[in-house]
Amino acid sequence: MPSPRQIRIEIHPEAPPKPDWGAPCNGCGICCLAEPCPLGMLISRRRRGACTALRWRAGRYVCGMLSEPQQVLGWQGATGRALAPLLQGLARRWISAGSGCDASLEAVSMPD
Repeated sequence: MPSPRQIRIEIHPEAPPKPDWGAPCNGCGICCLAEPCPLGMLISRRRRGACTALRWRAGRYVCGMLSEPQQVLGWQGATGRALAPLLQGLARRWISAGSGCDASLEAVSMPD
């Protein structure tokens, strides 16, 4: 059996530890720092590396498409404000917010 792929990601020192599979998301950020989800791939225009929509807020990572879609997309003004609730609802569904941790990643501390 091949060994798992290892990648190095930088995590905010105050980020909570990764929850168990299926447990509620706690904002650890490991999944989005490792690689963007399908929505994040569209937003970030990348398939590897941290999602550009990821935001650090109040001691946890959050999806910017849920917290501030207008800023993530650069849609300021009345149009951005009007579309924000629709974008947030679509993002919530696309990333399956509220369905629990689905990251099959393991975090390990690496020496500097």
